[in-house]
Amino acid sequence: MIFVLYGRQAAAFSTRMTRTVGVVSRPMATAVDSEATQQQESIAKIPDMDEIVSLCKRRGIIFPSSEIYNGFAGFYDYGPLGAELKKNIKDAWWKNFVTQREDVVGVDSSIIHNPTTWKSSGHLDGFSDPMVDCKETKLRFRADQIFYSPVILEETSERVGYVCVQEGNDETMVKDAKKQAKALLKAKDMKGSKIEAFAFREVVEATEEEMAEIPSPASGKPTLTMPRDFNLMFETRVGAAVDSENIAYLRPETAQGIFINFKNVLGSSRQKIPFGIAQIGKAFRNEITPRNFIFRSREFEQMEVEYFIPPGDDVWPEFHQKWMDDSKDFLVSLGLREDLMGWDVHEGDGLAHYARACTDITFKFPFGEQELMGIAARGNYDLTQHTEGSGKTLDYFDDQTKEKYIPHCIEPSLGVDRLALAIICSAYAEDEIGGEKRNFLKFSPKIAPIKAVVLPLLKNKEALVSTARDIFEKLQARYNVAWDATGAIGRRYRRADEVGVPFCITVDFETIEDDAGVTIRDRDSTEQVRVPLDEVIPYLSKAIDGY
Repeated sequence: MIFVLYGRQAAAFSTRMTRTVGVVSRPMATAVDSEATQQQESIAKIPDMDEIVSLCKRRGIIFPSSEIYNGFAGFYDYGPLGAELKKNIKDAWWKNFVTQREDVVGVDSSIIHNPTTWKSSGHLDGFSDPMVDCKETKLRFRADQIFYSPVILEETSERVGYVCVQEGNDETMVKDAKKQAKALLKAKDMKGSKIEAFAFREVVEATEEEMAEIPSPASGKPTLTMPRDFNLMFETRVGAAVDSENIAYLRPETAQGIFINFKNVLGSSRQKIPFGIAQIGKAFRNEITPRNFIFRSREFEQMEVEYFIPPGDDVWPEFHQKWMDDSKDFLVSLGLREDLMGWDVHEGDGLAHYARACTDITFKFPFGEQELMGIAARGNYDLTQHTEGSGKTLDYFDDQTKEKYIPHCIEPSLGVDRLALAIICSAYAEDEIGGEKRNFLKFSPKIAPIKAVVLPLLKNKEALVSTARDIFEKLQARYNVAWDATGAIGRRYRRADEVGVPFCITVDFETIEDDAGVTIRDRDSTEQVRVPLDEVIPYLSKAIDGY
């Protein structure tokens, strides 16, 4: 893969075939209210990764794992708000793709399978990433996540050396490469010479001759080894003995647990093709270089469907497109910003040998545009492999056509943790209210960790507190809600805004003296409405659940 970077440029492509960066023009803004324009621009901002990590820790969303022991690379713990957010994401996915469909059922398979499973699926022999080591610093890198480029003089087209940078957003990669090129030119007594645009390639594509000159990102010297494969599966032992006979593996994906249960589900659920089997569960990959917070970690959670369909080259495209459309609609319904989403169509070498097609839904994270969700047409590869490996037939008899065949499948696969990060990035917003800057999380009400906070205007007035507690306890039967009776009401609003609470319910003197109901404040607009006490739950149900 090759792509050219010229400096501070903007990428805006709805379909991302390669990582080519070009200059795009922005449409001229129409004349609207200036305050609304200011708010819109601030909300549309992509936050820095440091801001996201700091917010997540400060507000109890995500913590580094084992932090009191200085952490453990590639592992994270979800705090009170993060656990709720993650649960809500999984519940929304399950409701959308299982509960509300008649053609999809669920399973929950074990994390450890019979080891032959991974031999049949190809994971034992082929589930690896290319790895390089820095011989001087002993640091290890994924060879497809570091990029090199020749440094070529603009005037003479002479190559004077190489730069090598880690994968990141385009601006960061160019900045790091310029810094290295400047030092290189200075060392060669060519300070001030103009150079051509960087043409980055993955280090995995480098020849031995090039590797002898490519500097390590760690040492700045040509100290990298040639790329070699590194199997990503975690080994464990089953039973009391410690020998090669009881080696097992933590599953690197949830999909195989679906395939090996295909016959069980088919026989017990009375489903007929086309139908799907869904699963949410933990997976483990011994990543060479876990990075970018929870985007790439060693323990993560997946939400996958294997949707089984009849064979035939004229059959799968329609199902594939339908799952692409449904997947995008679901992500948008959770509050993902469409302007940060794109498509990446796998072609040629980027397509697995058994796959008919694969398209990723991408997301522009603070560290660059990356895969968020994959929708693959996998053919009948997996069921065929497990048929051969187990000696058990995993075919299907069609009552209507009287045909027997091994079904093909469409696989929409989505990581819970990546989606949580994309949702937080989409929700991160800033605006100005009454001349005061406000930072808040614009979570969709359906997945917000806390749906509402109940606020008695004064904590020392028994009538206010009693009425507020009654509302709070009734809401607890339906939703995760919070209670806050301390501080000025404006300060309490800001606390709720920062953690993404969609609604603030205030009990004031008009509530108890004039029977005027409560005020419900909307987080995004900050507008307040009066709602009678007996209509609070229906009001929130409509806003949160849609009915």
